[in-house]
Amino acid sequence: MAAALSSLLLHAVALASAAPDEAAAQPRDAAPVDAPAPDALAVPGSVEPGATVDDPMIAGRRRPGYVTELPAPVVQNNVGAVSAPPPEAFPTDQFPIPDRWRLVTALCPDKNFVGLQTVCKSRFDPYHQNPLKADLPIQLDKKPFFLPITGDDWFFGINAISDTVVEPRSFPTPVADQTSSYPGAIDTFGRDRSLVLAQTGLFGFGLTKGSTAYKPPDVEYRVLLAYQVNYVNVQERRVLHVESSRPTHRTDSFLGVQEFFIDKHLGNRSDRFDFDSIRIGIQPFQFDFRGFLFQDNQLGIRFFGNRDNNRYQFNLQAIWRLDKDTNSGLNDITRKPRDDYILSANIFAQDFPLPGLTSLASFTANFNRETERELDHNGFPVRPALLGDQRPREYDVYYVGYSLDGRLKRFNLSSTFYGAFGEDRNSFFTSKPAKIRAFFAAAELSYDIDWIRVKLSGLYATGDGKPKDNKETGFSAIFENPIFAGADTSYWIRQVVPFAGGGVNVAISPRNGILNDLRTSKEQGQSNFNNPGTMLLGVGADFDILPQLRFSTNLNHLWFENTATLRELRNEGSIPKSIGWDLSGALIWRPSMIQNVVFRLSGAVLDPGKGFSDLFTNSRGDDRYYSVLFNAILSF
Repeated sequence: MAAALSSLLLHAVALASAAPDEAAAQPRDAAPVDAPAPDALAVPGSVEPGATVDDPMIAGRRRPGYVTELPAPVVQNNVGAVSAPPPEAFPTDQFPIPDRWRLVTALCPDKNFVGLQTVCKSRFDPYHQNPLKADLPIQLDKKPFFLPITGDDWFFGINAISDTVVEPRSFPTPVADQTSSYPGAIDTFGRDRSLVLAQTGLFGFGLTKGSTAYKPPDVEYRVLLAYQVNYVNVQERRVLHVESSRPTHRTDSFLGVQEFFIDKHLGNRSDRFDFDSIRIGIQPFQFDFRGFLFQDNQLGIRFFGNRDNNRYQFNLQAIWRLDKDTNSGLNDITRKPRDDYILSANIFAQDFPLPGLTSLASFTANFNRETERELDHNGFPVRPALLGDQRPREYDVYYVGYSLDGRLKRFNLSSTFYGAFGEDRNSFFTSKPAKIRAFFAAAELSYDIDWIRVKLSGLYATGDGKPKDNKETGFSAIFENPIFAGADTSYWIRQVVPFAGGGVNVAISPRNGILNDLRTSKEQGQSNFNNPGTMLLGVGADFDILPQLRFSTNLNHLWFENTATLRELRNEGSIPKSIGWDLSGALIWRPSMIQNVVFRLSGAVLDPGKGFSDLFTNSRGDDRYYSVLFNAILSF
């Protein structure tokens, strides 16, 4: 039986390779017929023993395992070998395999053939050859009626993600002016505990044409929808809704469009597939390695490509920001896009200035023209922020940035620098135009010791030392989402801390953000360059206890860079700079050593410093705040 199956497989291979259509017979990953064969693909046997070769395509760069001395050619002496039988020797009731994709799976579901047991899987198994994961091309005779496609090399793939969040936490919670849930609660701050439950389901599909294993797709259509149900329970009124008569808990749901774009390949610029492409629609954007300035899915146009064998990559991007749903943070396409526009250009250079490092130089312009008052879905004002004169604001700001990311010997380095320049047409302290002059720098250095990685982090964002002059020197991002200093495991990054007593619905730092820029929210608020700034020093470590289990921990100390803005808004003579110590830890478990099933349990504690205690002193004696997060991500 095994011999018959082997003969059948050989016959199928022979018939497939002898296809009359030359284009159909050519493997999908072969080089074009008219393209010159690169030196690196030359047949080893054609080079004399002991000869040397040059690799000019990567001059100045090192390739792992590459040596200039070629080995001796392999010579096989197989006298008397049996030739393959001619096609006439096979039964006439056999049929050829139509393409190389189904050479092996054509024998399924024969479970007695040991070599096929790892291949013959259900189409709901994402880890083997699967037509739902774009592993196999669409058969035109079996394509769904709603796909208007012709020709070969079309692939269809779907993905589905379940993201579950359970988050008990505490933070300084203001007592409502009108009423409180607890009689006698006359303090500025009330009970601080709360609970967040969120279930998000994402479903997306993509239709792609082209041999994407070795070159960009010719065209790609992509859609990703996200539906979230969330529940929040707090202990004070007017935290979840502007009306004090509403209860202290809320259940909400929303359907957002996170991706909806077309990607068109404009052409190749070399025989090694350096290319130019354009992508139009709702798509992901990230302006630096760690998400300090902008990281979001937004409506825009992106022209991108690479040069010099992918050594250089470039992006030209124009974004018209969509509004967000208040409680889920998902894109709300039912509302008119915001009058907030972003232009960005960047270039990546690999192995520059040293081998192993990648440089990123960028220029970003943000033009904000949101002069109308805006309320969020819970009734709170979000634009403009109710600070100072509370008048609408508009601004033009230009960010010049440089980042490094990579490896120096045994050290891993990631660093980012930004300068922000421009004009705020209405400073909320003076009601006059003010120049924007602010700076930001952050770096993380890590070192690997076997299964342990130790990390040192530092961040400096300037604050405004003279709020009532004609300059705003506090650094503010567009839409930050930092993967830094513990990321969303950190209390200060994960939680929003309201600035009670100095503004209405204003936070010191936003949720999933690290900058103390006094804005209503990063999703719906405006950037604010009149802020106290941020300083951070942190140490941390990742412990790969098992291939399936990692433990990460971080200890950060945070400060305000300058408290002049806080003193003016609070009408206080002095406020110390120290925010406090942020200690966090997380267990990440991947049961199958893959990213498709990931569980995370993390916890963080904020031990306030003198500055935080000065801002949030309360009669209850609450002097520490916590955050616990359970997160389960299941992906198909």
